[in-house]
Amino acid sequence: MQAFIHTAYGAPADVLQLQEIAKPTPQDDEVLIKVQAVSLNASDTEFLTGSPIYARMAGIRKPSKTILGSDIAGRVEAVGSGVSQFQPGDAVLGDLLYSGGGFAAYVCAPATALVRKPDSLTFEQAAALPQAGVIAVQGVRDKRQVQPGDKVLINGAGGGAGTFAVQLAKLHGAEVTAVDSARKLDLLRSLGADHVIDYQQEDFARSGQRYDLILDLVARRSLFACRRVLAADGVYAMVGGTAVALLQAATLGPLIAARGDQKMGILAVRQNTADLNHVVELVEAGKLTPMIDQCYPLIEVPAALQYLHDGQALGKVVITVAADD
Repeated sequence: MQAFIHTAYGAPADVLQLQEIAKPTPQDDEVLIKVQAVSLNASDTEFLTGSPIYARMAGIRKPSKTILGSDIAGRVEAVGSGVSQFQPGDAVLGDLLYSGGGFAAYVCAPATALVRKPDSLTFEQAAALPQAGVIAVQGVRDKRQVQPGDKVLINGAGGGAGTFAVQLAKLHGAEVTAVDSARKLDLLRSLGADHVIDYQQEDFARSGQRYDLILDLVARRSLFACRRVLAADGVYAMVGGTAVALLQAATLGPLIAARGDQKMGILAVRQNTADLNHVVELVEAGKLTPMIDQCYPLIEVPAALQYLHDGQALGKVVITVAADD
């Protein structure tokens, strides 16, 4: 089968190689999936380049995970002896963050990481859901338990998780401010954002507004700056950023906010199929829409990763690996 392999850290065009390798065999608790589509996440570019430094935790000098691609959708080809919930032919999706393998024609995945794909969704739409959708759910529903009338700011709102978070916050009845580059603001308005800010022209941390929840997907402003615009009982949750920024949020955030009822820290996303099924149900009900910017064929994975890394994507970038039979 074909797969993109990387055995060193670096830029996509420099280290990714399309190779023919053996089709994997599922373990007792695994499912063999014929991959139809896989969506890209920031974690893919991090594990590929080895930056930030935490992306090298499983391999300091060279990557231990040589096939990337975590958000997959496809059809079950075979099941392990201990798997009863899926059968060959079933359409599934899931997040394989820790094992990867989606940049390939076939991948083995733990059955416990997968959910069924509704017939109403294409494989490309399904692949766009797992990581980004669950980040948005856990940020909006769990970190603050957003209520009608809450003021929510989403920094880096034009990417995969951000476009989901804008829609979810509006579903919860919030007044949403979306921050990103100018070319993404029209999209964010179309998703329901009440206010949009071009971060290159305006600093949201100096707006004088107060927010009940700040979901920070890019971490371009300091914790102290963000605290200035938090409501008295507001919550700040950092999801993306450099290793230094995440460490500061995890360690200094609680201390900076300790003088009042504010909360500051990181959103450590918990992978689970309950939240993924919740995202799928919202999409199937027409309450949430995956925003797909570009679809690339498998052979163009390096170009797709570079496009994502350059910050150009409006929503999700998806790889179509194979047409459904």
